[in-house]
Amino acid sequence: MGIFTFNRITVSAGQCALEYVDGTLRRVLPPGRHRIDVAASVMRVEMREQMLTLAPQEVLTSDAVTLRITVALQFKVTDAVVHTEAAADPMAAVYLAAQIALRDIVAGATADEVMQRGNRIDAEAIAAAAQAAGARAGVEVVAAYVKDVIVPAEIRAAAMQLVTAKAVGAAKLETARAETAALRALANAGKLLDAHPALAQLQLVQRMPYGSKVVLALGGDAGATDVASDPD
Repeated sequence: MGIFTFNRITVSAGQCALEYVDGTLRRVLPPGRHRIDVAASVMRVEMREQMLTLAPQEVLTSDAVTLRITVALQFKVTDAVVHTEAAADPMAAVYLAAQIALRDIVAGATADEVMQRGNRIDAEAIAAAAQAAGARAGVEVVAAYVKDVIVPAEIRAAAMQLVTAKAVGAAKLETARAETAALRALANAGKLLDAHPALAQLQLVQRMPYGSKVVLALGGDAGATDVASDPD
């Protein structure tokens, strides 16, 4: 009668475990509690969605401006066996494919175009390249995201100066429009007072301080009226 010795392991939800005996895959263990041979080795594989963030990439635009761009990949393992056995570092190929795709996209655009698009750089093209590489490693790349686009300090300063100049110009234009409207209104009022002298006298009376005395003097030209104020 043989004596068998076993170990027990628990595979957590969202993971699977690969049981190897003498370097050969014996079983793929789903989440739960399992009994394995004492001589077996176990490799756990994360099956839930994960994020892989590329280090900031220094890429050159078509107008020879160097930008620092950060890309993140959302992925999950779909084939634990291929993911474990196909390559020593299965995500390295995905990382490299995303890098190359990003450089190709930015190389065909100017710095202005990249900055105007911001995180709307063609992330789908980056995701497609990463998906092709991931398929060979048992990985599904769900999406790619452009997180940051960092431009050189000189270009940021120039862009800020341009925005400031536009704002100052707009403010000056608005001030000039307001002054023109005010002068036009004064010109129209002057024409009206010239045509109707009585209105000018009425305007003068209305603007006199409270408590002033008004003296009407008749004489000289017919119908002329002198208005004076008595501060007492």
